[in-house]
Amino acid sequence: MLRTPVLLSGLSASALTLVLASSVAAQTTAQPTNRGREIVVTAPVMQSEADVLSGTSIVTGDELERSIRPTIGETLARQPGVSATSFGPNASRPVLRGFQGERIRVLSDGIGSIDVSNTSVDHAVVINPLLAERVEVLRGPSALLFGSSAVGGVVNVIDTRIPRSVPENGYRLSGMATYGSAANERSVAGATDVALGKQFVLHADGSYLKTDDLKIGGYVLSPRARAEAQAAAAQAPNDPLDFTSVANLRGRLPNTASETWTAGVGGALITDTGSLGIAYSHYDSLYGVPVRYTLTPGGAAPEAPRISLIQNRIDLRGEIETGGGFLDRIRLRAGAAEYRHYELEEDGGIGTAFYNKGVESRLELVQARRGGWQGASGVQFFNRDFDVRGDEAFLPRNNTAQVGLFTLQQLDRGAFKAEAGVRYEHTSLTARTAVNDDRFFRGQRSFDAFSGSIGASYGFAPAWRAGLNLSRTERAPSAEELFANGPHAGTEAYELGNPNFKKEASWGIEATLHGHGDGYSFDASAYYNRFSNYIYDALVRQGPCEAAAAPSGRSVDLPCFQYSQADARYYGVEAQGSVRLATVGRYAINADLLGDYVHARILNTGPAPRIPPLRLLGGLEAQSDRVNARVEVERSFRQTRVLGLETPTDGFTLVNASVQLKPWGTLNPTTLTLSANNIFDVDARRHASVLKDFAPLGGRDLRATLSFKL
Repeated sequence: MLRTPVLLSGLSASALTLVLASSVAAQTTAQPTNRGREIVVTAPVMQSEADVLSGTSIVTGDELERSIRPTIGETLARQPGVSATSFGPNASRPVLRGFQGERIRVLSDGIGSIDVSNTSVDHAVVINPLLAERVEVLRGPSALLFGSSAVGGVVNVIDTRIPRSVPENGYRLSGMATYGSAANERSVAGATDVALGKQFVLHADGSYLKTDDLKIGGYVLSPRARAEAQAAAAQAPNDPLDFTSVANLRGRLPNTASETWTAGVGGALITDTGSLGIAYSHYDSLYGVPVRYTLTPGGAAPEAPRISLIQNRIDLRGEIETGGGFLDRIRLRAGAAEYRHYELEEDGGIGTAFYNKGVESRLELVQARRGGWQGASGVQFFNRDFDVRGDEAFLPRNNTAQVGLFTLQQLDRGAFKAEAGVRYEHTSLTARTAVNDDRFFRGQRSFDAFSGSIGASYGFAPAWRAGLNLSRTERAPSAEELFANGPHAGTEAYELGNPNFKKEASWGIEATLHGHGDGYSFDASAYYNRFSNYIYDALVRQGPCEAAAAPSGRSVDLPCFQYSQADARYYGVEAQGSVRLATVGRYAINADLLGDYVHARILNTGPAPRIPPLRLLGGLEAQSDRVNARVEVERSFRQTRVLGLETPTDGFTLVNASVQLKPWGTLNPTTLTLSANNIFDVDARRHASVLKDFAPLGGRDLRATLSFKL
């Protein structure tokens, strides 16, 4: 299935009306009616996409192969309501409805990635898109069943590391190889399942990725930053920082090369009434972080750190059917990982070390369906020990322990469907410091958070359904938001939290509309969130972080990003649709359009920081059983709603084209994808990125991907 999402953030009311009225695309499939029937598995009770009471996207098959990139953020960046943090080509986390960091959960088959990507935007998500079988994105209240930190949404990457079925022919083999010209990207990935008897399956997989410094479509610095560098060069022509050379950097983004490899093994016992499987995986990556250049005469020389990252992880998944009665089945999912990464100096020495040990488990009791009523209840446990050591440790050693109880209940009366969910969560955060380091909070904070949602939908016409959902959410502050107080080399910033923060709470309402029929498809969501004690970080000064208690002998001549708490309002919309324009021979000609908009405001302060602007993407596609050809235009508008020292971001237009071929026919699952992205090599920068003035997106990129399954 091919679908072409269009990303739109930051929309005016008139443009929003136009998007909703234009039900002409966002998905290009030979049979557009299939999309609403796609089953969403990221939920205790599986249901079709059209029945979920919030915005949902599913990326799989040909669409996933066409969208695949080295990071999960860039892989999903064209989905509705999704942007990316874009901290260079190697660390890009999804941004959902303008939310990022602690408000987004990135899961690996239903369990957290157990890394430190939520801690800082320069930290990579330890999930490899090359091995993904499908990716599901849940936005809105339904995501809260996976934790209060999922108020913005959930991204669940589903792989085959723990087998779910016995291969019919005794084995399964899949592989993928990709080349991308912008970073001289070379990658290969493969996975195999082998049946041992009728019930036991062994699995093995691996991948390798290597890239050079990323080619870009212009200067490294944004026009505003170039003007600052040129002014500094005129003011201090003999400054050792050589501002003239910095202002003239172009063509490639320095310090962005990478090398990553992964390996995993697993096995599962699969019977007619259940399964039990376990897997081990290893992730090893070395990647560069784009430089935040100093633009002030006499300032400290900027750093160009690289990150050496390793994670070892064990996963467990089990499910058993109970044989009837009140419960239909019991599911268990658990994961444990040891993670470390070193932020390396330019001479190869270790500047700062990050260590993380985490365990997460989830037990679900799924009720049997009784006269249209079904549901699931469960318990979730999470524990994280996190320690930062070195000259630029910006957090004390800390522990987060969290226990959550949840239930989801659904009622299906045909045209009328109703749903209610409740989650209670207890979180305890403990900060431990050295006796002589009094800049950090030392002690414990505990929070009890209650969240719930209730909603209903009604099928008012054949293939059309409208829904409304009301939610109340609470979220405990994270360790980073509470305890941060120090310089961080990866982001070249001083990060300052507040140990006295209260719980964050919000009321939300969301309306949805789905329509899927012969030759057309339309999905739209509109939402409003009213936050109390909203936690956000903003650039408060370009010079020293004067409010911070700087550790002795350590420079704080860095941009200061300070966490604050205030009331906030978020509202927005996302819409996507497709229509079959004609059928010419064996080809279906489809047009599609997608858009989303977010408006966010901190009361008595100004716009929320780093909110993506209005973005529209429209495409035209010719599809047949063996060939799909597509051309698309993506417009990201200028973002001028900024907070404090945050800078505006210019708009840009990207033109992309692709062809997907099945060279040996539809019965052979071998696909060759050829694409040209950013054909006109434009300078493009995402407003959601804290590094946008120093790290643009990639320039012209010619890609080839070959995939097969046996």
